[in-house]
Amino acid sequence: MYSPPRSPTDRTRTPSPALWTGAVCAVLGLALLALVAARWSPLMNLDRRIAEALHRRAVTEPGLVHVNRVLTDWLWDPWTMRALIAVAVVALWWRGARLLAVWVAATSLLSAALQQGVKAAVGRERPQWPDPVDSAHYASFPSGHAMTAMVSCGLLLWLLHRSGARPWMWWTALAAATVSVLGVGLTRLYLGVHWPSDVLGGWLLGAALVAFAAAGFDRYTARCRAGRSETGV
Repeated sequence: MYSPPRSPTDRTRTPSPALWTGAVCAVLGLALLALVAARWSPLMNLDRRIAEALHRRAVTEPGLVHVNRVLTDWLWDPWTMRALIAVAVVALWWRGARLLAVWVAATSLLSAALQQGVKAAVGRERPQWPDPVDSAHYASFPSGHAMTAMVSCGLLLWLLHRSGARPWMWWTALAAATVSVLGVGLTRLYLGVHWPSDVLGGWLLGAALVAFAAAGFDRYTARCRAGRSETGV
């Protein structure tokens, strides 16, 4: 049976891999959020066991604690990550890719607003220790460090992929991003300022936001191209 070729408009209705990835991460992130908000005992107990084991080790290793504090407060600090995004936004704007620049900036701002809103809504307390090795303030879920690292590194990788970077550059950036995202989560756990589910929640919500942003931008630009082709512009 003959099947006519799809128009550009039809293609914009086809769910992209990024959209599916975002949907899966969002569902998992919301499910985890629900379990945390409900204080589900198995999850709370698992969080407590892991956190206590890491804290017992941290108090005996001041040198390693110092390294983790430097990494989390400087190299992988949320403001460091946002500064990288700011540089990318300025570069995109300077090159004339102003819609993409605004899209990236808006995604980063939405990430900050979303994490603060979820923190306020859930109101989870951070781990409390009689002998803390570090301190942090405000609510615990999700981890702002983990979510900001995921969003920032994800957006930068997306931009690099769109630019057609050479394979060696792509794989180097992917390795650096992976180490940063995983590393910042581990530092927050080792320093005893987050529960494991806080970090996992930050990763999932951040990945969902980046995937939705990428899928949304591609769909929006495809529709714009389709509209111009139909009007002959």
